[in-house]
Amino acid sequence: MKKGVLWRIAIIALTVIVAVIFFLPNTPVFQNMPEWWKKNMPSKGIVMGLDLQGGLHLVFEVEGDKAVDIATERIVSSLNGMFERKKVKASAKKEGSLVTIAPAGMDVRKIVEDTYPALALVDSKDVLQYKLSEKEKQRIRDTATDQVLEIIRNRIDQFGVAEPTIHRQAENEIVVQLPGVKDPKRAVEIIGKTAQLEFKLVDDESPVAAELPPSILPGEENAVLEKFKERIPATDEILFQRIVNKETEVVTKRPILLKKDVLLTGDLLTEAKVNIDQRFNEPYVSISFNNAGAKIFEEITGQNVKKRLAIILDNNVYSAPVIQERISGGNAQITGSFGMEEAKDLAIVLRAGALPAPVKILQNVTVGPSLGRDSIEAGKRAGLVGTLLVVVFMVFYYRLSGVIADLALVLNIVLLMGAMASLNSTLTMPGIAGIILAVGMAVDSNVLMFERMREELRSGKGPRAAVEGGYKKAFWTIFDSHVTTLITAAVLFQFGTGPIKGFAVTLSLGVAINLFTALIGTKTVFDIAYAKKEIKGLSI
Repeated sequence: MKKGVLWRIAIIALTVIVAVIFFLPNTPVFQNMPEWWKKNMPSKGIVMGLDLQGGLHLVFEVEGDKAVDIATERIVSSLNGMFERKKVKASAKKEGSLVTIAPAGMDVRKIVEDTYPALALVDSKDVLQYKLSEKEKQRIRDTATDQVLEIIRNRIDQFGVAEPTIHRQAENEIVVQLPGVKDPKRAVEIIGKTAQLEFKLVDDESPVAAELPPSILPGEENAVLEKFKERIPATDEILFQRIVNKETEVVTKRPILLKKDVLLTGDLLTEAKVNIDQRFNEPYVSISFNNAGAKIFEEITGQNVKKRLAIILDNNVYSAPVIQERISGGNAQITGSFGMEEAKDLAIVLRAGALPAPVKILQNVTVGPSLGRDSIEAGKRAGLVGTLLVVVFMVFYYRLSGVIADLALVLNIVLLMGAMASLNSTLTMPGIAGIILAVGMAVDSNVLMFERMREELRSGKGPRAAVEGGYKKAFWTIFDSHVTTLITAAVLFQFGTGPIKGFAVTLSLGVAINLFTALIGTKTVFDIAYAKKEIKGLSI
């Protein structure tokens, strides 16, 4: 047997073993596995979607206009604080959607327009009247929606729902799907709470801080708290920072010992936005406090130089930078190894405590488990019947070669289930449809190759030459059709939502795996047959 064939056999065997290992959590066998195996299992298996196991479907509407009103009120508060610090005899107040400042003066106008360039001047006779530009209003509405989206994500993470679907819909709506939720009322209450932004000092001086593990896996938080609960000082607490490895995308959590005293809250934060450091060309997050917040922040930083100040939202630590010097003026920078997306996310989180936009529930639908069971059974029947019909047809029409194609089909399904399990994919009814479609494409690839082989045989070539010619001539046709399907699936995944994404994931995985099974799997079987003896005929 050729060395190349042995390598292909080894690769196929290895992929099958890996696929079976990843898929084990979805089988009854997994319950009988040792505890150490369950704990260190690299995959949680395939998760059933909302339509298969039931759960909660929510649609929230973010009241963007109220967010604009809140932003206007914060501008008024900030301007009054600025006038006080600069000893300018002027005062600002909110009148409807307008910011009115009296008395009018060039010095006052310069302060306002330098500080808030997004304010458009409406009147400058006896008093100065400004309003937010339409562009700025839209930015505030979008920011408010992004902020609520982040708050909901934080809440759901604490609620412990596996594979939730959370996405923005239209301009100011947020769709939340929580598969498997048994207590819808509690879920709605938790999601609807207002996020709390807090600033606390990190207690690096306690002996407990040095003993905390540098990182843990999600789900191990309670074990850490239990281990150190008797030794944590009464004035301290342990919270966790979520860390994502940029290269592997592995998520871990870092326990941090903090002082319980809240030094500053997000109620005093007026803005958080992303800027670029011109020296290092790296993004950072700049934050601004109102007058009261600026004074408190200056005192905090002045008294705690070289200590770490943790930024916390909903009991999750987002950053814990070292205070390098006293910071006055109410402005600060949060720097670190940020990517642009990470910096944007942190800015959204910080604004979440500063600009809570009201939300109302437009839809609150509980999907019962009976619907899930019916859907699963219907999907199983459709998949089994379709696969069985294809298997019988291939054997009847292509004889022994059809059997080889059926073996490739089984391999395709095994690898597809393993790939979905390795990604912890959520399986939905459209996802099952994607699997069935991928099965059909797998058979189609073999049909193309077998018909080419028949053409080669009719032209007078021997069995070995017919097989080689069939694969060679069908290769680019199969490759092109699969690539175009992958492009379509990629577009569906990029622009689709919910069930459409599930369909795109299963279809793209099935198509990619089919290229492997059709062009390598079946070819390997034919090559093994060549190695044993010279084939005088081809059962096709």
